[in-house]
Amino acid sequence: MTSPPTLRQLSRFRRFRWRHVGQYFLRGLLVLSPILITLSALVWAFRTVDRALHPYITAPGLGLAALVTLVILVGWVSSFFLMQRIFGLVDRGLEQMPGVSFIYSSVRDFLEAFVGNKRRFTQAVLVNVLADQVWLVGFLTDEDASPLNLGKDYVSVYVPQAYNVAGQLYLVKRDRVRSIEHLGSAEVMKYAVTGGAVEINEKD
Repeated sequence: MTSPPTLRQLSRFRRFRWRHVGQYFLRGLLVLSPILITLSALVWAFRTVDRALHPYITAPGLGLAALVTLVILVGWVSSFFLMQRIFGLVDRGLEQMPGVSFIYSSVRDFLEAFVGNKRRFTQAVLVNVLADQVWLVGFLTDEDASPLNLGKDYVSVYVPQAYNVAGQLYLVKRDRVRSIEHLGSAEVMKYAVTGGAVEINEKD
């Protein structure tokens, strides 16, 4: 007959089991958290759009579908030459309206910097600002800062902040900037805003 386990053996067994339970909990948290946060964001957007259109559209989900269809339709119509001229007139009119001009042009330029024809956050760089051996991850947004009376030797570099929607604009000399050509801008942005906590995948 086998002897019953001693108190020391039972204590070790309990510590072993609880240690693995904690590891499994953390692993499950890492798996579920991104999924749940993403789904929560989608549900929030879904419900927000539905509530905004509720007086006119009552079927669940139809409001979001209608909004997406409308955006696609506007994008398609705006590709025609005549509509481009009309949208151009509206654009110039809004830019000349006091008060409205600042809001409209700021939002338009911000969106165009990311998804428009004038995208600026496409060239990832390392910029040396704080000290000789300290480099910040940023994006070259303007290669000529001469309109700011700094001369053509200066460029504009935007440095995003980790876990924040804010950032900092630096005007530095070209020799203090290194291009990151082997990495995609999306990978570099993700690396910067997560504080370097994600792995970087190089371009194919």
